[in-house]
Parts: sequence; C-alpha cells; structure tokens
Amino acid sequence: MALITLGLSHHLAPVEARERLAFAEADLPAALTRLRALPGVNEAAILSTCNRTEIMAVAELSEESRLLEWWRRERQAPEGYIEKYLYSHRDLGSVTHSLRVASGLDSMVLGEPQILGQMKQTFALASEINSLGPVLGRLFQHTFAVAKLVRNQTQVGAHPVSVAYAAVQMARRIFADLSGQTVLLIGAGEMTQLLARHLQQHGVGRIVVANRSLERAEKLAREVHGYAISLNDLPGYLADADLIVSCTAARGTILHKEVMQRAVKSRRRKPVFMIDLAVPRDIDPRIADLEDIYLYTVDDLRAVVTENLKLREEAAKQAEVLIQSQALEFGRWLETRDAGATIQQIRARARGVRDEVLDKARRKLASGEKPEDVMAFLADTLANKLLHAPSSALKRADAVEQALLLNAARKLFDLPDDQA
Repeated sequence: MALITLGLSHHLAPVEARERLAFAEADLPAALTRLRALPGVNEAAILSTCNRTEIMAVAELSEESRLLEWWRRERQAPEGYIEKYLYSHRDLGSVTHSLRVASGLDSMVLGEPQILGQMKQTFALASEINSLGPVLGRLFQHTFAVAKLVRNQTQVGAHPVSVAYAAVQMARRIFADLSGQTVLLIGAGEMTQLLARHLQQHGVGRIVVANRSLERAEKLAREVHGYAISLNDLPGYLADADLIVSCTAARGTILHKEVMQRAVKSRRRKPVFMIDLAVPRDIDPRIADLEDIYLYTVDDLRAVVTENLKLREEAAKQAEVLIQSQALEFGRWLETRDAGATIQQIRARARGVRDEVLDKARRKLASGEKPEDVMAFLADTLANKLLHAPSSALKRADAVEQALLLNAARKLFDLPDDQA
C-alpha cells in the first residue's frame, strides 16, 4: 500500500480547469464515499478549494491510474484533460506536500492561514464518512501540529501581504486601541469589503460606509454591523472619522481639501489617518499638507506589502527546514508501521505452520510411533515448510531480482558473506 496524492492547483491549472475539476461542497460526501469504495483503496480524503483540488488515498500503487480515471469520470472531463495540470506525490513526497500546503507555503499568497482551516474541514468530513484509517488520520493530525509549529517558530504569516490587511495593520500602529475609533469607508467594492471585514475582526468601534449607491452601502454595512450613507452626505460625517479609507471607481477627486479643512477644524487637533486606495486618486493630495492629517496612497501600502513579502520569503526558508525534518519523522513512522505489519504477518504464518505440524506430530505419537522418529519428522517438516516460500521466491526471481533477494536473505537470516 502507498500514500498517494493526486492534485492540481493555481500553480499550473487555469481557473477554468480548477472550476471544472473541483468538487462542490454539497457533492463531497457522496463523492468521497464512492472514492473510498474503489477496489484497492483503504483510506481516502478530498481537499477541494478555489485554488486547488487534491485526492489523498492509501491504496495499492497500481491503483493510481484508477484514481485518476475515477476523478475524470466524476467531473465528466475529457480524456487526458487532468494530466495537463496534474501533480502527484507518493509516501514521503505526499507527507512533505501536505505539510507545505497546511503551512501556507504552497498558497497563492505565501503564508496565508485560510488553507489550514480548509484542510481541517476536509479532515472533519472524511472522519464523518469513515474514509480515514490509521495512516491518513495520523497524517492529518501531524499536519495540523506542524502547521501550528511553523506559525509559532517562524514569521511566515506575521507580515501582511495584502493591501487591505496592510492598511489595517498600519491603522493599528497609529491607534493603540481601534475599539474607540470611527472608520469612514468611501466605496463598497471588493477591496473595501475586505478591508471592512478586517477592521471588524480587529474590533473597530464604528464603521460608516459611504457609497454612490446607497443600496450597496447598506448591504456592506449590514455585514459589518455598520451604518450606511450616500456619497452626498459625506461632508457631514468627516469630522467624526478617525480613519478614512477611500476606494471608488470615480474618475476624479471625491474628497477635496477645502471640505476636509473644515472637518479638521471641528476635530480640534485630533489626528485623522487617511488611506487612498483608488487609482486615479479619490482624495485630494493637498490634504496631506493639513495639520494632524496622515495621508497614505495605495503606492505607500504596496511598498509595505513588497517589503513584507520579502520578510515572508525569508521566514519560508526557515519553515521549509522545519517541514523537512517533520516529514522525515512521519516517514520513519510509516516505515516502522509497514515493518511492524509485515513482522506480524510473518509471525502469524509461522505460528500457523507450527500448529499444523505439531498437530500431525501428536497424532503420530498417539498412533505409537517412536518419539525420536516423531521429533525428527517435526524438525524436518517445520524447517521445510517455513523455508519453502522464500526458497521458491528465490528460484522464480530473475537475475536482478534474485541478487536483491539474496542480499536481503543474508541480512534477514544473519548469513555470512558469500565466499564463492
């Protein structure tokens, strides 16, 4: 049996292929049940996200092509479609790959933590379906422990590498406590939505969303327990805002110096942190000349992101070393487990042969045969039966295989080196 991983990801597969070959969340339980039922598959799990889909299995190595064909049929893909984007790993390679994925080292955004949660969901579903066994079950637990170790012992996830998150981190440095601050978000697009969620997670006091479409502003405000206003009402809320972030698709300036100047006066020297994420800019750059205003543009944040990405890459090198050592540790367990299972089978077969021959010897004694003759029968028959299978295997082997088996036999039976 081998530990097999078959997958595709954002590294090679375009979004169209990832969409076609992914498993919808609602379809996963039934698909996993069918996968586990395949002949030769002892354990199975399916990880399926927007950026990767992976089939993990403990199966006979000869069944790898059957796994691939099953995946193709499940997603109704044409012949040869998956192979164009496929990566495959076996045994220690599968272990190393899983540890890298869980630690965020194989993600589109280096060090992102979301994939670990998705792997935990994969584990939970496979546990519920009873498709896990001793190998995959232990691998998942080991993977989660190593991912935590990587987070604790390296800085691979410590430096923000998205513009939205970098903005929040900068705000946290300026305001010691976000819970007492009011945030004014201008726009309700994807970037603003992401930023609003980050701010809410960090416990910001109040969020006001201003947008040209009040309906869109209200939708975002509901998600983050904020308050929505139209863009026309913006001047009336500037004086209350401690943090102002603007990201719209407007072609010209939305927030002018004169309007902001009046708002600053009414704040009585209370500072305002402003971030303009729009291109072209929403905020009049002359606002930066006003006292108690700290204005940053998207270029400022991108410089922070670039520097942080370099820091993550350095931390990733440390994480790779840690992962390699942890993968080897799991690999040793795999080898020990395989050896242990084989030893148990050898002992069980030997005991079976012993009992069979001993039963015959007892019958001979009961029939009156001489004890010394029965003892000779017992010794010869036991030796012949125990050595029959390995002797036959050596005779049937070709030249190359025979050389390998002979070398193994000398070690197993502690024989002297061949002097011939």
